[in-house]
Amino acid sequence: MKKHLAAAALLLTSLFASSAQAAKCGGDFHVFVSQIGREAQAAGVSAAVVNQALGGVSIDPEVLAFDKRQRYTFRKSFEEYARTRVIPARIKRASALMQRHAQLLSRIERQFGVPKEILMAVWTLETDNGGGDMGKLPVVRTLATLAHDCRRTELFQGELIAALQIVNRGDLPLSDLKGAFAGEIGQTQFLPSSYIKYGVDYDGNGHVDLRHSVPDVLASTANLLRVNGWRTGQPFGEGSENFQVMREWNRSEIYRKTIVLFAEKLGANPN
Repeated sequence: MKKHLAAAALLLTSLFASSAQAAKCGGDFHVFVSQIGREAQAAGVSAAVVNQALGGVSIDPEVLAFDKRQRYTFRKSFEEYARTRVIPARIKRASALMQRHAQLLSRIERQFGVPKEILMAVWTLETDNGGGDMGKLPVVRTLATLAHDCRRTELFQGELIAALQIVNRGDLPLSDLKGAFAGEIGQTQFLPSSYIKYGVDYDGNGHVDLRHSVPDVLASTANLLRVNGWRTGQPFGEGSENFQVMREWNRSEIYRKTIVLFAEKLGANPN
């Protein structure tokens, strides 16, 4: 599922408002990529990273086809959707992981104020705690494809530059920059702009690694919610202020209600 796109669009509007000129979409792909490379260097990405990442990149027709048929609304009711997502096997695994990472989760909850059950719910629903599908597509190629298409070019141009910044910072090598059909990365599926804005090096190794580091994944997820207004100790059920804050995670009310239900099954009280 594509997520954070509306929020990312707002975040990246300012980036392109201050940019001299966004690359022109829809024309020759190689000319377009060259323009993006110049934009990336203006944003602080090294020429070496630009050349490594964009050299030889090509359009991915499968990504474009998927994006054009994708719908951004749920067609199922909450009950229908949750029935296939909040299942005993997932609850059992999430409960075991919550015990295994009890000290880490307690530390994150104290620092960021987000209940451990919410973090476990998001982590499980997104990628089955990193054991499911995190996406196998090269993020740079995916985002270059979507940026070249003119429907949401500024959004995806910004995401592409953010992806290059992830490599430039040394958070992930280009070979490990794999993701889903909108460029989402890691165990809780951050778009690159969110990776840059909210990512936390919580294991202290000098890199924000949202593919492999459980501390980084959980702390970054909590940080996204905290920065967007999460109120510590307050309810998070439907109609609450925290339920609205979760719109920054996913705009779908059905998806947010599913997060709440999962957290409730793990023992949280949302009300």
